[in-house]
Amino acid sequence: MSAISPAAHPVHGKPLRQRLSRALLYAVMIALALWFLLPVYLLLITAFKDFSEVSLSRMWDLPTRLSLESFDRAWNGGQGTTGMRGSFLNSVLVVVPATVISCLLGSMNGYVLSKWKFRGSETLFTLILFGMFIPYQSILVPLVMVLSAIGLYASLPGLILTHVVYGIPITTLIFRNYYANVPTELVEAGQIDGAGFFSIYRRILLPLSAPGFVVVAIWQFTSIWNEFLFGLIITNDPRLRPVTVALQNMSGSQFTQWNVQMAGALIVAVPTLLVYIFLGRYFLRGLLAGSLKG
Repeated sequence: MSAISPAAHPVHGKPLRQRLSRALLYAVMIALALWFLLPVYLLLITAFKDFSEVSLSRMWDLPTRLSLESFDRAWNGGQGTTGMRGSFLNSVLVVVPATVISCLLGSMNGYVLSKWKFRGSETLFTLILFGMFIPYQSILVPLVMVLSAIGLYASLPGLILTHVVYGIPITTLIFRNYYANVPTELVEAGQIDGAGFFSIYRRILLPLSAPGFVVVAIWQFTSIWNEFLFGLIITNDPRLRPVTVALQNMSGSQFTQWNVQMAGALIVAVPTLLVYIFLGRYFLRGLLAGSLKG
């Protein structure tokens, strides 16, 4: 019988150096993962501690017993802290319509700029993208003046409008690049069949847009939910503040109840965490489908 060549058994035939390098690579990756997870560990154990156990000298120690009192104070308020229950609802009332509207507007813009070319379309697209690079701080004064002039300052609709407008550049970019990968022949076939502008979008482009909508919706939901500056400036009424502003306001002037702060941070992080847990795979599919290509 002929001898079995090492190539027939690639696992056993791997050089020792290659296996050692792979083991070293995995060890480094695990060490880095543990390093980056240290703040999460500290966040979790502090959130479940009583205030009496919170100190710098014992901050890495596990709680002697699991306590949900800090979550109750973070949610309902009490003992010098203001609860975030109402602010959590405010954030929901802002992020849902702002995400939906900005996704639809970005989809329409991407459809026009990718399938209905006209003179100056590339210049218009460049000007829209320019909005991505305008810092929030540079437009706060004119933003407040405009919202006050149209009667939307210090209101949730004003905050929704702000997020929609600021989300148009990135949503337009994503959808424009996504629709660029859709064969133009589909649009031309619709025109031959007598379909108009909106009919082509509704019957041809929109059914193909699910991956793009998932990418844009996750992006917008995360950005709007975690935004702080607009929520602080536009909703000057404490009853209208979003959850990020409420979390910041938990810091006391004399001392900070770190267990309540950590519990509040966990509550704020739950929605975006759930979005990525349940929609993360669709997000990756959307990226691979061409949503961010160009």
